[in-house]
Amino acid sequence: MDRTLRRLHPEPAADVRIADAYGDPDRSPPPGRPWVMITMVASVDGATTMNGASGPLGNASDTAVLSATRAAADLVVVGAGTVRTERYGPPKTPGQRVGVVTSGGSLDMSGPLFSSGAGFLIMPESGPHLDVPTLRVGDASVDAAAMLSRVHELVGRPVGVVQVEGGPTLNGWLVDAGCVDEFNLTLAPRIAGGAGPRAVVGAGTSADLDLAHLLVDDGGFVFSRWTTRR
Repeated sequence: MDRTLRRLHPEPAADVRIADAYGDPDRSPPPGRPWVMITMVASVDGATTMNGASGPLGNASDTAVLSATRAAADLVVVGAGTVRTERYGPPKTPGQRVGVVTSGGSLDMSGPLFSSGAGFLIMPESGPHLDVPTLRVGDASVDAAAMLSRVHELVGRPVGVVQVEGGPTLNGWLVDAGCVDEFNLTLAPRIAGGAGPRAVVGAGTSADLDLAHLLVDDGGFVFSRWTTRR
């Protein structure tokens, strides 16, 4: 379904198609690696999960945003915990691959993500050897910068844009490596309570951002797109 949102920034206010808002922006890769965009949803009080999953926080517009950013990407990268919790399957975009970042390989390799051939592992050299295509970068832990410079080896073609879908620890690694170019955050009109993690966990550095757009829907959800200030 083709959904529209109300644009508040930049002015003048207008109704925009989600596919246009997230599919059209210039995402020119920096030297030596792809453009990296993180797409997350959070509650007003900052939680990225409810009852352990992100799905209960979103709505149909948020799902459409996720679909639009995925469609704009050459590759999806996601942490193993998120794959397990959200029960990832193969992406809807034909030929798109999903790189799963893991240290121990504790995943169901017989599930549809891997049995379809869409999924591959991104592991450190110290990780176990499994019968799944694997990119090894880093010694005891995954080297985020090296991962981005080499993902094309598993994809088999140039990778210009990478969509990262968490979890928060993976997001933190990428922030520390200085490898985040775009942050798409849906703010859900809910107070989640509990101890759900923030969108970025464990980063020892910070990054300044510029607001590219701010959109709203009739349900009170706010959709922000930010780019890293260089």
